[in-house]
Amino acid sequence: MANNLLGTWKLVSCETRTANGQFFYPLGENPSGYIIYTDNGYVSIAMMRANRPQFQAGDIAAGTVEEKVAAADSYVSYCGTYEIQDNQVVHHVEVSFFPNWVGANQVRHVQLNGDLLTLSTPPILVNGVEIVGSLVWQNVDNIKP
Repeated sequence: MANNLLGTWKLVSCETRTANGQFFYPLGENPSGYIIYTDNGYVSIAMMRANRPQFQAGDIAAGTVEEKVAAADSYVSYCGTYEIQDNQVVHHVEVSFFPNWVGANQVRHVQLNGDLLTLSTPPILVNGVEIVGSLVWQNVDNIKP
């Protein structure tokens, strides 16, 4: 499976499901993002909600508290190394927008179907509710214009 993960993948969808079956789209219904797996064992992930509001000041450090909260609530990013274990990929997080993930492992269940990669989380706590996330990625290395 490791060779099949190599390359660049574009985010197609990001949804979460609660234990009672409710679905949510934490980054909206048209999220944007990429995950990149390198042949020397590194992974990098960045994803966000589409059409995020810009800071009024146009200065990266001068956003209002509200602007910064909105930006943080609509963006996820981390990187580090990875390894394949059975039908799972384990991301060993070294850098993360969410500080609690630094030094932690993020386990994802892997399903490959042609040029689509589905990564699913084990149950995780979000806003006090246990959810399972499912992210679908399309391989961009093989997409024809």
